[in-house]
Amino acid sequence: MRILLVEDDDSLAVGLVKGLGKEGFTVDHVASGKMALAALRAEPPDMVVLDLGLPDMDGLDVLSRLREDGLRTPVLVLTARDQLDDRIAGLDSGADDYLAKPFDMQELAARLRVFERRLSTASATSVIRIGDVELDTAAHSVKVTGQVVEIPRREYMLLKTLMESSGKVLTREALETRLYSWGEEVASNALEVHIHHLRKKLPDKMIKTVRGIGYTVPSA
Repeated sequence: MRILLVEDDDSLAVGLVKGLGKEGFTVDHVASGKMALAALRAEPPDMVVLDLGLPDMDGLDVLSRLREDGLRTPVLVLTARDQLDDRIAGLDSGADDYLAKPFDMQELAARLRVFERRLSTASATSVIRIGDVELDTAAHSVKVTGQVVEIPRREYMLLKTLMESSGKVLTREALETRLYSWGEEVASNALEVHIHHLRKKLPDKMIKTVRGIGYTVPSA
């Protein structure tokens, strides 16, 4: 899942990008409300982590404008404001959840995984099954014929993206967008390398190449 992090504290933002990356999320970061709105309107992410204390405008204004634009992207408000009235104002403005600073990274990741499950085709459960392959988005684990298979983070994210869109062909560009943050160096054959390694761990023909377009996995 791709997250837009809106946070003006650079040191906190660096920690969040790194920590959420380890949890399997792809994170893009902006430091102002105007940049957030531009990013949201250009290419909406799967979810947003939004600080309220931004330098150019209040985070609640960003949230209100996002909703006025008709974007239903899940938003978790992240702020030092912990008064009941502030929490109510955030929820009334369209926030889906609220987490006060200081917070634990594991709690933030757990709350974002709730958003993830809502967006998943397997919304009633954290487990996606296709044939002999079982992917658990809560446990970040993959099983093949009942046996746990160790898969690096990027390969896990790639497999998860494909399985969540089972039966659909995903282009190379769409997959790279899910795997890499803005400005990240990406080798020209990086995606093909990940696919190659995944195929060695999965049943034959689990991942099919659609020549000239991209990749797909069978319908669940």
